[in-house]
Amino acid sequence: MRKLNWVISFLFIGFMLFGCGQKPSAENEILIGEYSSLTGTTATFGLSTHHGLLLAVEDVNNAGGVLGKPIRLITEDDQSKPEEAATAVTKLITRDKVKAIIGEVASSRSLAAAPICQANGIPMVSNASTNPEVTKKGDYIFRVCYIDPFQGEVMAKFAYNSLNLRKVAILKDIKNDYSVGLAQFFEEAFRRMGGEIVAVQAYSEGDTDFRAQLTSLKAANPEAIISPGYYTEGALIIKQARELNMNMPFIGGDGWDSIKLLEIGGSSLTNTYFTTAYTADSPDTLVQKFVKRYQERYKETPDAMAALGYDAGLILFDAIKRAGSTEGAKIRDALAATVNFNGVTGLITIDSERNARKPAVVIAPIDGKMTYKETIQP
Repeated sequence: MRKLNWVISFLFIGFMLFGCGQKPSAENEILIGEYSSLTGTTATFGLSTHHGLLLAVEDVNNAGGVLGKPIRLITEDDQSKPEEAATAVTKLITRDKVKAIIGEVASSRSLAAAPICQANGIPMVSNASTNPEVTKKGDYIFRVCYIDPFQGEVMAKFAYNSLNLRKVAILKDIKNDYSVGLAQFFEEAFRRMGGEIVAVQAYSEGDTDFRAQLTSLKAANPEAIISPGYYTEGALIIKQARELNMNMPFIGGDGWDSIKLLEIGGSSLTNTYFTTAYTADSPDTLVQKFVKRYQERYKETPDAMAALGYDAGLILFDAIKRAGSTEGAKIRDALAATVNFNGVTGLITIDSERNARKPAVVIAPIDGKMTYKETIQP
């Protein structure tokens, strides 16, 4: 028994020593929070942005840190759920005392977290949430991606001008803020150009059988299907459409930008396209340097979410440096003053609504590879 007590005491002392040694310190480090979907329905998005952000932290720390201190990233997994995103951000602010927060990819989760950051005066930089309502939650809320009114217009221009489409149908995720908003903005832009929406159907994230909706859409005889959701449902929808001999083009948004789209969709992805923030095929030196480092570290080509995670980190760290302070209000003001930041996803300027003005690209999945088609400017 005495031996057992000694072992327990030893383990307790060791835990205290090592635990205290790992406790975040606001004095010696700058604590930055990240909430991300490391598990759940959009885990590839979360892992990609997390990996990109880790490279940004590594870069800035190798260069001497910010304001003479290293950045320490504290990450919370929100499990791809809005309610968990709110819990994660609350922990980062109240428990960890972070100075700023990066996240999320999904608009529904950013919409759940943004009011908490705003109420506490903690700047939040969304890496990829494109719903315009996100930054309307307050003047501490920013993003480094374009917004869905622009993305919807890009999709419409590509459909109308590049593919010469005039009659399309829409299949959207009715429970997803991103999907509903992007479908709306596409429809508005396509109609302005003279196009016609011949049918609209809906599904819910997590559904796996879309044959009823697709059969209804097929009866309307569209020239293409617009499906602005996430990659899992998007790939399944296309596979089932091909089984129903629906061989028309399918067009999605940046929610399709995942290697999982290729894995699930396979050869059925012929004649499909999606809009996103960047292409790894760009000859730009900064892009190719990032792609090479990412491939060496993670053994895969970085998608747009990885690139946006990287840019979100560097823009935030640059703002803290320019602010000369870790005070929330000063970081906020520096973020708002960001002009022509040279990021992997292009030159980024934060506008008066705290959104990023930047170009979009169109990608076609061809023979198991994400192939660049064209760039569309804002």
